[in-house]
Amino acid sequence: MRKISLMLLSAVILTAVGCKKTQESEDVVHDSFSQAKQVVALASPPGDVVGKLVVGYQAWFGCLGDGSPFNSWKTWGPNPPSPGHINVEMWPDVREYTTTYQTGFANLGNGQPAKLFTSYSQQVVNTHFLWMRQNGIDCAALQRFGSALAADPRDLNWRNGNVPMVKAAAETYGRKFFIEYDISGWTNFQSEIKTDWTTRMQTHTSSTAYAKQNGKPVVSLWGIGVSGRPGNNAVWTDVINWFKTQGCYVIIGVKRDWRNDATNMSAYNQANMIQPWTVGSMNGIAGANNYVSTLSADFAYCNSHNQDYQPVAFPGFAWSNWHTGAQNEIPRLHGDFLWRQFYNIRNNNIPSVKVAMFDEYNEGTAIAKAAENASMKPSNQYFLTLDADGVACSSDFYLRLTRDGAKMIKGQIPLTANHPTSHQ
Repeated sequence: MRKISLMLLSAVILTAVGCKKTQESEDVVHDSFSQAKQVVALASPPGDVVGKLVVGYQAWFGCLGDGSPFNSWKTWGPNPPSPGHINVEMWPDVREYTTTYQTGFANLGNGQPAKLFTSYSQQVVNTHFLWMRQNGIDCAALQRFGSALAADPRDLNWRNGNVPMVKAAAETYGRKFFIEYDISGWTNFQSEIKTDWTTRMQTHTSSTAYAKQNGKPVVSLWGIGVSGRPGNNAVWTDVINWFKTQGCYVIIGVKRDWRNDATNMSAYNQANMIQPWTVGSMNGIAGANNYVSTLSADFAYCNSHNQDYQPVAFPGFAWSNWHTGAQNEIPRLHGDFLWRQFYNIRNNNIPSVKVAMFDEYNEGTAIAKAAENASMKPSNQYFLTLDADGVACSSDFYLRLTRDGAKMIKGQIPLTANHPTSHQ
């Protein structure tokens, strides 16, 4: 691993950036454990995304009878989800939701009925943002899937109705949120994304909870330059710059090896923040460590081009119930894999991170509360449980681990190679 001296981020804030904002106590950053205190000039001062921990928030689950524009099973699986007909790898812990919906599965191992939640519920969204507050998650990137918006009026209405719920929850629990467009499969996104922003989404930026960076509302565009996504260098450049003319701070989600893509580099260079996608691209402690040279080079490139950089960390990956692939394909290692990514980010002086994802039960990347063991999942279907790697973990373990990772990245606790978070 390439060793890089740690920075004193408070010196960055005062000297390199000149920001005089008063930070809340949870955001005060110190670096008492650094030997050589090297100041790295960041492009932007700490704000709602720079210097923060952000999570991706899918909010895409629906159930028959939930009163949503779909009013049917959405994203979990077919009507109803049942053995062999399920699109999620992990079973959620639903004990804190006031209303849940019966599936076609047998009872859980503990005898309780196998029920699921809908994201089209203010109580559910409130619960998620309460968990974010309790666990030091600063901001949620609310996913907005353009291809579905364009193809199905029910999805458009569903998504439009879900945004106010997220806004209300963020306001209630003192969190931030912003819109993250996923351009996958969105053939006419160059024009339709602009209309969607000006006629539907822009109004939400007036909320005190809508994330601002450098005084500008944040918007993210995921899939720029990613294989199989629509557009080209000219189209992506146009869309990025259009959002900037709207007064936005623009994040782009790009492929892991974006710096090797000379064809599209001029588009990447227009963004305010670069966020390379790493989910599924590394495995184990060795894989996380092998990524360090890329982290360092990405960060250096962004600094030299006056851009912000936010790496993506993920707890593990599998989607054997949804697609093909091995069960427990990229093991979580009872938190060690995610913690090693946090450690490497902090050890490279990078002051912020995006965790993918908060509620992505489909690909097994959720940090939200999930089944701890066989007693908390249906007895007649495989689901990845939190004890899969031989250590019993509480359903909220990954939320608490993320809380401690955020503290370490911000310098509130010392850099440590082993996570301090109890498994129970």
